[in-house]
Amino acid sequence: MKKENMLFLLLAVITVLCIMSIGVAIAERSTLIGILAFIGILIAMGLGFNLRKKLRESSDM
Repeated sequence: MKKENMLFLLLAVITVLCIMSIGVAIAERSTLIGILAFIGILIAMGLGFNLRKKLRESSDM
């Protein structure tokens, strides 16, 4: 597996774990866990989209 694919897999797993932790936050009625999980989702997805954009731009040239 290529290095880029491993990074995408890692970011996808992190995002899924953050989504699962939102469910835990709802069950525990913890706003802190929910906020941290939401921030984690935004960061992981943002990194994934930026990485995909950079890879696409570098392959076009």
